[in-house]
Amino acid sequence: MRSALHRLAGLLHLLSTAALWIAGIGLVAMTAATAWQVFGRYVLNSSPSWTEQVSLLLMGWFIFLGAAAGVREDTHLGFDVLVGAVPAPVAGVMRLASDLAVIVFGAGMTYFGTQLAAGTWSATIPVLRLPGTVEYVSIVAGGLLIALFGLEKLVRRLAGMAPVHPSVHDARPEEAAWNS
Repeated sequence: MRSALHRLAGLLHLLSTAALWIAGIGLVAMTAATAWQVFGRYVLNSSPSWTEQVSLLLMGWFIFLGAAAGVREDTHLGFDVLVGAVPAPVAGVMRLASDLAVIVFGAGMTYFGTQLAAGTWSATIPVLRLPGTVEYVSIVAGGLLIALFGLEKLVRRLAGMAPVHPSVHDARPEEAAWNS
């Protein structure tokens, strides 16, 4: 089972890296679109109509993909101070509860994002002439990745394997599940 988890971790690493690259490219593209809007408004006295909507769409992608990668790399928000202050058995239970909460949150994003996307299929973003669904696909993709990366963390924890990116408190010697 461990060799399968190691192979899966390699695939999820590629998926996380791709998400970060897409998020980074989206951030650069959004910055360029915003710069063009400012240039158009203050230099040309003619602000392009598409830049604001494109910026908002790109922002959704880099926020949700970046958040998903943050879940996998354990750089997202957490309560490490509290977990580090309690005894190891309690910390282990808290980490399991955190992993489950992340999975449920990602699944909720996926479910409700899919409902939003389906409900706006017939609408059109006027300036871009794209289906309204485009605005919500990033929520679905981010939610799927958050749930997937949270599930990976949970499975690794239950299998007694070290986390992909251990935090400072995961290195505590009394937490034997992380040290195998």
